Amino acid sequence: MSELKTDVLVIGGGTAGFGAAVAAGRLGLDVCLLESGPKIGGVMAFCPGMPWGAAYPQDRMIGGLMEELAGRLFAMDPPMAEKRPCTLENFGPEILYDPDTATLVMFEMLEEAGVRVHLNATAHAPVTEGERIAAVEFFDRTGPHRIRAGIVIDCSGDGDISAKAGVPYSLGDGRGNMMAVTLSFLMVGADWDRVFAENDPYFRRHAAKGIAQGRLHPDLAQLYLMRGFHRDTVFCNSVAIRGVDGTDPADITRATQEGRRRCHQLAQFLRSDVPGFENAFMMNLGPTVGVRETRKLEGLYRVTGADLAAGTRFPDGIVCCDNPIDDVMRGSSEMTHDAMVEEGGYYTIPFRSLVPRRIENLMFAGRILSADPTAFASVRGMPQCMAMGQATGTAAWLALREGVPVQQVGHEELVASLRAQGVRGLGGQSLTAA
Repeated sequence: MSELKTDVLVIGGGTAGFGAAVAAGRLGLDVCLLESGPKIGGVMAFCPGMPWGAAYPQDRMIGGLMEELAGRLFAMDPPMAEKRPCTLENFGPEILYDPDTATLVMFEMLEEAGVRVHLNATAHAPVTEGERIAAVEFFDRTGPHRIRAGIVIDCSGDGDISAKAGVPYSLGDGRGNMMAVTLSFLMVGADWDRVFAENDPYFRRHAAKGIAQGRLHPDLAQLYLMRGFHRDTVFCNSVAIRGVDGTDPADITRATQEGRRRCHQLAQFLRSDVPGFENAFMMNLGPTVGVRETRKLEGLYRVTGADLAAGTRFPDGIVCCDNPIDDVMRGSSEMTHDAMVEEGGYYTIPFRSLVPRRIENLMFAGRILSADPTAFASVRGMPQCMAMGQATGTAAWLALREGVPVQQVGHEELVASLRAQGVRGLGGQSLTAA
């Protein structure tokens, strides 16, 4: 088994892991990023075309690495990203982008920050010494490896390493019900003007016909069809499979194959029955289902729905959000987009929800944060995950500099550092302040 060493080990190369790795690397730390798949980006890899939603609470960019990444894409000739209004209820503006170009730019930002990226590398076991993770064992096609790290940041989405290290957690809503997983695809060559001619963002009339005729699965009562980034492409985020445990590889395999069947049925139905799709064809079918929810780790603080509804702006808040309660078939066929805060309001996600109670050199970011089911349904957007990662990468620098456990990182100093990095709306500052 080979032995490696780093200041900061980031597990998972989704938006949270990207944020953590870039932030820590830019602050001068030696950073290693392990990604179990063949590319970074997380949801961008599994659901090509998924918009970046929740980047604009109060119609103002959250700032930080999210703003920088989007800005690089906006500035290209031709632009490779665009801010657009969301057609779904209670959602603010979102960012549509070319996923392949976005992945390229993310890789470039990791390179610029000096991050050592290991693709197709799966972290499988922590090596603990007392109240610390001394090392993490991982494997790739060359065999097993062990990497020692001063700080470990779990951005894996499922929190396997954190759970194995002894961090308590709950699954889904606490009773084991998790949001449905989704397989998405693009329809290319659609006529936007005709596809979106009706004033029905969920295509309910067409869906009802398909279900009544037995040509669509009953869970497709609402079709989530959105204009893609490129002209006359339509992003289809409709096929959701319920009752799947995202921590069970066999369950994921079953759901992926079932999702493929439903996606092909839907594509055929769109071509035959929905005006504007007659000459369109399916592309970019996701390689596997996108998982919304599995473990929620226990942190120093558990964010609640009541916190969000009150528009709480925590002293240790590290990112702003006004996303609705975006609950997707958690235990039933219902989907909700209920407003979380009053119009014009927003809340912040506290750093304490990213820190375990015991293990002194571990943090976590992304959809494994400490939150109740209601709060989770709002906080899980990709921009917020990227900002959570940025906060943990910055906190790693502070903890190593001061020689203190992550639980003792000074909140005022962390918030001040994030504000200096361009993150908006923190530390009592208004999100709309210049």
